Amino acid sequence: MKTFNVGALRQAIGKLRLQDSNDLVQRTLARHGLSLPGQQAGFQPPFAAPAADPVPPGASAGTGRFSCAAGSRDYLAYVPASAEGGIRGMVVMLHGCTQDPADFARGTGMNALAEEHRLVVLYPHQSRGENAQSCWNWFSAGDQRRGRGEPEILARMAADLAGRHDVPRDRIFVAGLSAGAAMAVILGQTHPDVFAAVGAHSGLPFGAARDVPSAFAAMNGQGAEPLAPGKAAPTPTIVFHGSADRTVHPLNGDRIAAATLAAGPVQTMLDRKTGTAGARRFTREITTLPDGRVLLEHWRIEGLGHAWSGGKPGGSHADPQGPDASAAMLRFFLDQPRAAG
Repeated sequence: MKTFNVGALRQAIGKLRLQDSNDLVQRTLARHGLSLPGQQAGFQPPFAAPAADPVPPGASAGTGRFSCAAGSRDYLAYVPASAEGGIRGMVVMLHGCTQDPADFARGTGMNALAEEHRLVVLYPHQSRGENAQSCWNWFSAGDQRRGRGEPEILARMAADLAGRHDVPRDRIFVAGLSAGAAMAVILGQTHPDVFAAVGAHSGLPFGAARDVPSAFAAMNGQGAEPLAPGKAAPTPTIVFHGSADRTVHPLNGDRIAAATLAAGPVQTMLDRKTGTAGARRFTREITTLPDGRVLLEHWRIEGLGHAWSGGKPGGSHADPQGPDASAAMLRFFLDQPRAAG
């Protein structure tokens, strides 16, 4: 007769259940782009950015790595051939989850617009070593403050590249998609001295989450209200969000807009327009300050899912059936008044 160690069997079953539970949690987090550094095992390939599109003669698209006390990130930088006529500004483009700089450049078509407007475009790269799904860690409490984490890395990277290309310091802008949009909003809050305006496509408001559970709630349009902006004046912001977004609830676009307005003066003027671009109907609200400056431009796109409006073929999370978010953002950015002095 054999004797079974019931205690050992129970312990083994418990370990299996715990492992299954952990695996389930990790799979769920990964689907939502909420895995933290170190949660994905295995070899992480080094950053390699193929050309997003054919590079015109005289233009350059090169990779590099920026390091500062807060950390390091790789990047792709596009300098247009039209730079010979003088650089007008720079746009920092923050990709969404599962994307990389070349993919994001291809899907947004930003490099072609950079040629037209004489803009440098900086595409920081979030590696899988920093987030299992290559998402910016917008939901991490350590990445929502000035002087530390990803906001500090990205702001210093932008300022460094701007200095090397003689970009006017009041002409540095930041835009992003999804997690990249959430980080762009954070940068507008933490570094308004660096970024003159923010573009948020399918993103989330500042302080929407402080950990993974609150991130799930925020993405579903639930949970507590986001933190109120703490700075004296809001950073001008343009918001795009689709009504059919099932990844980041459209309520988040409304909350980004509301937070921007809440940080501004009481008296503003609202202009509301509706129209159709391609197969998509849209509502566009423009909020102007008493001195004529545009504080907020808010686009709601009917039927658009979790994708860049007016996106280009060949890029992921890009929807060509709608208004061109890239063109609208650049117009909004370049229409911002220059700093005095």
